Amino acid sequence: MTIDRVLGGPGLLPADGAPARQLVVLLHGYGADGTDLIDLGRFWQALLPAAAFLAPHAPEPLPFEGFGGRQWFALDERTPAEYRIGAEAAQPVLDRFLDDALAEFGLSGSALALFGFSQGAMMAFQCGLRRKVPPAAILAYSGLLPGADRLDGVQRESPVLIVHGEDDDVVASYHASAANDALSGAGMETALHELPGLGHSIDDRGVTLGGRFLQKAFAGQP
Repeated sequence: MTIDRVLGGPGLLPADGAPARQLVVLLHGYGADGTDLIDLGRFWQALLPAAAFLAPHAPEPLPFEGFGGRQWFALDERTPAEYRIGAEAAQPVLDRFLDDALAEFGLSGSALALFGFSQGAMMAFQCGLRRKVPPAAILAYSGLLPGADRLDGVQRESPVLIVHGEDDDVVASYHASAANDALSGAGMETALHELPGLGHSIDDRGVTLGGRFLQKAFAGQP
């Protein structure tokens, strides 16, 4: 892969060996990096053989010595204001990465899907809802919607999948229904799945839901 000018991170070319017709970008959570999610692309390649997958590293190292993970923005107070301000500050870097990646593959913005886990889900919401060309899909797992009270002006065309474990002890599961209510109230097409017995992670149910959602979102594209 050559898409490393902004953030770096692993990537997968389309399984069918042809030029990419879709691009799925996987945004990791706080303290991880792109390698944490690229296996999702391997799971979904059979369903999306025309898709390239990229899992960029977040732009900032963790502020702790001896920890190699990354962050999209700092988490000190873990308040709604911090989530909104941090996501807004990180958005331009992610937007630049997405623009570069789409240009590299010769794709329009409508061929893009954004997947995010935890803090990455915040970024998928923040960026995906404000792209000039609406993405084909936004998938948010175990995260929350930053700036839920500031949705004026967001695009309303992208379908949104929200998946959250009912037993999540890192990002409480009520954030999933709160995000769903805010987005559906703003006129967006949303699908919410709160999974019993699941903590702050992705299981086979979530992988299956995401693959089917992406298949449907990309259906009918040339």
